[in-house]
Amino acid sequence: MTKLARFIHLIRKKITLERLLAIGTILILFLFWFAVTELKLLSDILVPSPGRVFAAFIQILQEGYKDNSLPTHLKDSMIRLLSSFTLVILTAVPLGLLSGYNSKIRAILYPLVEFYRPLPPLAYYTLLVLWMGIEDSSKTALLYLAGFAPVFIACESGVRKLKQDYIDGAYTLGADSRQIFFHVVFPACLPDIFMGLRTAIGVSYTTLVAAEMVAAVTGIGWMVLDASKFLRSDIIFVGIIIMGITGMLIDAILRLIERKVVPWKGKE
Repeated sequence: MTKLARFIHLIRKKITLERLLAIGTILILFLFWFAVTELKLLSDILVPSPGRVFAAFIQILQEGYKDNSLPTHLKDSMIRLLSSFTLVILTAVPLGLLSGYNSKIRAILYPLVEFYRPLPPLAYYTLLVLWMGIEDSSKTALLYLAGFAPVFIACESGVRKLKQDYIDGAYTLGADSRQIFFHVVFPACLPDIFMGLRTAIGVSYTTLVAAEMVAAVTGIGWMVLDASKFLRSDIIFVGIIIMGITGMLIDAILRLIERKVVPWKGKE
């Protein structure tokens, strides 16, 4: 098989019907957006044209926005998001697994998580600002609390739905509680853990705009909110598109890691 034939064969394997449908959906939405703005069905203030949005993106890329470059806005938002997400991984995963494994720990933690989980982030953000100040610490804490609950519940649920036969079999083979936790419970819960992490990063990202509402001068969320004060819908669209793309990239990275760490998922 020639190099060209191998290349064509590889392309055919990569281009599936599902991917074609996904690309087609994006193209249809873009064409609809273009048609609406070209036919002037809506005001340019409400829905800017794709060309105007692209021009705003180039302008911000070259000149920045409010004395800060676009990479600075993006970097500050990502630092707030990823630092809180790291704390979620370090705390919510072990606490969730332990809560599912130990009924006493669950009795202590589960009511607390269930109490604050339905609360809107802005409901307790003012308290965080009073306690921790207006700097990034209160913003990180807000994103942390937003992401903690989904991961905790996913981990706790993953342990509780684990078949008792697995644990009994490990005890029969002479394993102690520590070995069962690390070699039976934890690997079996990895699919649930990754599902919780993917949910948490989405919830935290949606909370990022609220976190950057108070005393922030940088960040993609702040840029969107500041642009809304001046009816700059083109900049709002730029910020939303950037947030959507970066969110998809983070989720893609998590799915890639999941495929490497949990190769057996979906093959049981």
